[in-house]
Amino acid sequence: MPATATRKHTEPTDSTRKGFSSKTILFNCNCHSFDDVETQLIKAIRCSLSQARKFAWEVHTIGSAVVYSGHKERCEAVAMVLEDIGLITKVSE
Repeated sequence: MPATATRKHTEPTDSTRKGFSSKTILFNCNCHSFDDVETQLIKAIRCSLSQARKFAWEVHTIGSAVVYSGHKERCEAVAMVLEDIGLITKVSE
């Protein structure tokens, strides 16, 4: 009997559904190096160095950036990791 592959159907994340409406915002404080911010972003949101650099640059030039969107609990966890080194964050819905 030939092996058959089963394909799991996964729904894309819909940030408008209940529980997905929170976001973590990182603010510029002019007191951390780009390297520090990038390293902490990689830890907090498990992104690539390239993505961390984009977020760090956006925070530096604009003053803030939404660095994570998802469940409120996960947004709060991301904020806590960023705040470990004194970064300024806000979790909003």
